[in-house]
Amino acid sequence: MTVMIPFEEGEQGLDWLALTDALAAGHAHPPAEVADVFLYEGENTLLNRSAWIAGMGLAVKCATIFPGNRAQGRAAIGGAVNLFSGKDGTLEAILDFMLVTKWKTAGDSLLAARRLARPDSRNILIVGAGTVGHSLLSAYAAAFPDAAFTVWNRSETGAAAFQAAHPEVAIAIDLQAAVNAADIVTCATMSTTPVIKGEWLRPGQHIDLIGAYRPDMREADDAVLQRARIFVDSRETTIGHIGELKIPIASGAISESDVVADYYALDRFVRQSDTEITVFKNGGGAHLDLMTSRYILSIWQDRD
Repeated sequence: MTVMIPFEEGEQGLDWLALTDALAAGHAHPPAEVADVFLYEGENTLLNRSAWIAGMGLAVKCATIFPGNRAQGRAAIGGAVNLFSGKDGTLEAILDFMLVTKWKTAGDSLLAARRLARPDSRNILIVGAGTVGHSLLSAYAAAFPDAAFTVWNRSETGAAAFQAAHPEVAIAIDLQAAVNAADIVTCATMSTTPVIKGEWLRPGQHIDLIGAYRPDMREADDAVLQRARIFVDSRETTIGHIGELKIPIASGAISESDVVADYYALDRFVRQSDTEITVFKNGGGAHLDLMTSRYILSIWQDRD
């Protein structure tokens, strides 16, 4: 029988650190077969992502991204996630789209940060006060419980709303100063032009780039990438598809060889010194939706 997992009930019992462990374990399986289909109309996007992993089954995620909805008080993102058995193809679960997306997106970044950021990181800057920013606060707080958080947003109203929901978070007015002061910068915006500049960075930082998902989008300029060791969650779903890497590779600012590793080489996700700068590009492929959905379903079944 197909299990239906809604958002609030599905969140019960989930743990950020356990999820990152599940994502790491998922990458011990044979590499996923992944297929992405993007359709565009203006700034709107239809994204279909499918993944098949031997031993983990199949997942199909369909997402609609309509940024203009926010101005009308409607959700910018909608969709559904279907989880299938790898043994007989039966539909095992239908999971709330926002549940999987929330935990997959922030968990993806947290896995990298647990391995690349300095363990003594105490100042974490969240760039972007949208839905993902709230998830990042929860995820990073689980791994860095002693850290102080700051949020920066293009709109002061958005930053104020974020702080109202999380009074412990400070608001940054000067982005350059906030970036320079942070040990970890986690960026989740809808920007098509860089908001983080390499000249603002200092030794020892970890930069987490999440927002760019289209070929014309990027959040960091060339200098950020040139100053850092670069890591991705999946070479297949980032290098040739997302502007964050596609654009600077095409211009010659960096090369594909500058990408040190993806999650299928997790043993290479190691900080080499306290002074190096690390950059992680979160591409959020369908294989991660599959791994996250498996984790959520396992917790759901353990409660029965």
